[in-house]
Amino acid sequence: MTDVTDKAEAKLDRPLGQKSEARAEARAAKKLSKAAEAHQKLTSPGATIAAIIIAVIWTIPTFGLLVSSIRTPDEIRSNGWWNIFVSPSFTLDNYAAVLTTQGASSANLGSYFVNSLVIAIPGALFPIILATMAAYAFAWIKFRGSGAIFVLIFALQIVPLQMALIPLLQIFSGVLGISGTFPAVWIAHTIFGLPLTIFLMHNFIAEIPGEVIEAARVDGANHTQIFFRIIIPLALPALASIGIFQFLWVWNDLLVALVFSGGTADVAPLTQRLGELVGNFGRNQERLPAAAFISLVIPLIVFFSLQRYFVRGLLAGSTKG
Repeated sequence: MTDVTDKAEAKLDRPLGQKSEARAEARAAKKLSKAAEAHQKLTSPGATIAAIIIAVIWTIPTFGLLVSSIRTPDEIRSNGWWNIFVSPSFTLDNYAAVLTTQGASSANLGSYFVNSLVIAIPGALFPIILATMAAYAFAWIKFRGSGAIFVLIFALQIVPLQMALIPLLQIFSGVLGISGTFPAVWIAHTIFGLPLTIFLMHNFIAEIPGEVIEAARVDGANHTQIFFRIIIPLALPALASIGIFQFLWVWNDLLVALVFSGGTADVAPLTQRLGELVGNFGRNQERLPAAAFISLVIPLIVFFSLQRYFVRGLLAGSTKG
C-alpha cells in the first residue's frame, strides 16, 4: 500500500512538462510496437507467398493482353494467346494500325490520348485540392454544424452516380452553357470525387498530433500558414495515394466523360475511342488489345513514379495511436 501511495505522490509531484513528455514517449512507444507488429505480419513467409500468388494471378490478364496485341488477326481468331509459347510469332502491325491508320476503325488515336491527359490531370488535381482544404477545416477549424455537414458529405457517396448525370447535364447545357467542353468534364469529375476524397483526407489530417498544431498557433501561425507549412508536408503520402486512385478512376472513366464531353473528337477521351475501334460483327478486334495496352502506359508511369508515397500512404493509418 505504501508503494502505491509513493508512486501516486511522485506522479502528482511531476512537473506538467514532464507529464506531457512522458505521455508523448508512451504514444511513440505504442506506435513503434504497432509498426513492428504490422511489419512482422506483412513480412511473414505466409504473407509473402500470398502476395506472390495474388501478383501472379493479377498479372496474367495484363500479360495476355500484351501477347494478344502482338499477334496476327488470324491467330487471335483461331486460338488463345497462350499458344504463343508453342508457336511464337510476333507482329507490330496492330500498333501501327491504331497509331497511324486513318479511317473509321482507327482515327487519330493520338488526339484522344491527349484528350485523356487534359481530362485526367485536372480531374485528379481539382478534387484533391478542394478536399484537402475542406478536410483541414472539418478537422481543425471548429464551426457550427461542422459535424452535420461532414456526415452529409460522407452520405453523398451513397447516391448513385447515374442519378446526377441528367440534372447536372441540364445545368451545364441550359444554365452554364459549357456542355461538351473540358470544363464540364472537370467539374463533373470534381463533384463526383469530392465526397470520398474529403472523407479519406479528413481521416488522415485529423490524426496529426494536436501538439503540432498548437505549437504552430503559439508561434503566431494562422490557418493558411499551418495548412501549407505543416498539413501539406505531413499529408504528402495520403495525397499521393488518393491522387493515384483519383487519376486512375478519371483516366479509365467512360460514362462521365462520354456524357459531358458530347462524344466529339475534340473533347472525348481515349476510352471512348477504344469502344469504337471494334466495328460491327467484331471486325478489327485485333486492334483493340494494342489500343488498350497503349492506354495502360500513363497509369503505369503514374503508379511507379509515386509508388513509395503510395505504400507510405496505405500504411500511414496502421500505426496511429
